Amino acid sequence: GGIEGKGDVIVQRYIARPMLLDGLKFDLRVYVLVVSLEPLTVLVCREGLARFCTAPYQKPTTKNLHHLTSHLTNYSLNKRSDTFVSQR
Repeated sequence: GGIEGKGDVIVQRYIARPMLLDGLKFDLRVYVLVVSLEPLTVLVCREGLARFCTAPYQKPTTKNLHHLTSHLTNYSLNKRSDTFVSQR
């Protein structure tokens, strides 16, 4: 089906086997604006954001889910890690 109505939409998908860089989980935030569906017209912002975990990734289990800095790329969590590196 198509997209009904108008308004803001956020699209994301959980990836069960994530790509890793140097053993770290990461995500890329890319901003796009879909101007039209027919014809498809999409504008992509030249700037984006890359966020990294600060602990090596391990496949999630009930025993390691509490290791948030290896599973979640949230800045608010990782900035408290001893291995956090600011790129400002």
